[in-house]
Amino acid sequence: MTLRRQALGRRGEEAAARYLTGLGYRVVVRNFRCPEGEIDLIVLDGGILVFVEVRSRSTDAFGLPQESVTVRKQKKVRRVAGYYLSLSGGHRGPMRFDVLAVKFGRTGELEGLEHIKNAF
Repeated sequence: MTLRRQALGRRGEEAAARYLTGLGYRVVVRNFRCPEGEIDLIVLDGGILVFVEVRSRSTDAFGLPQESVTVRKQKKVRRVAGYYLSLSGGHRGPMRFDVLAVKFGRTGELEGLEHIKNAF
């Protein structure tokens, strides 16, 4: 991954975290990494534990950001979520998987953010 793409991803994750905290969500973990992979954000929406995959794009040349969350990626996020739950002692309440699609303009300004709850 290029440095430019990494920077875009970090900016997208930051925008997503600001958006979610503005809605009253509480960020539990950012960039949880384990041998299975990574989850961008783990947040609490009231009593619901939410695993959030953030996708950022600055062009639609390769499709919309959310279209890049393939079945393969969904399976990977689920495995990482299971690993997180095994380390954290589990979660007794409901859980879900969301996707936050972040779109930046050519000059780097935030153009839009789409929050897809229960994405998979």
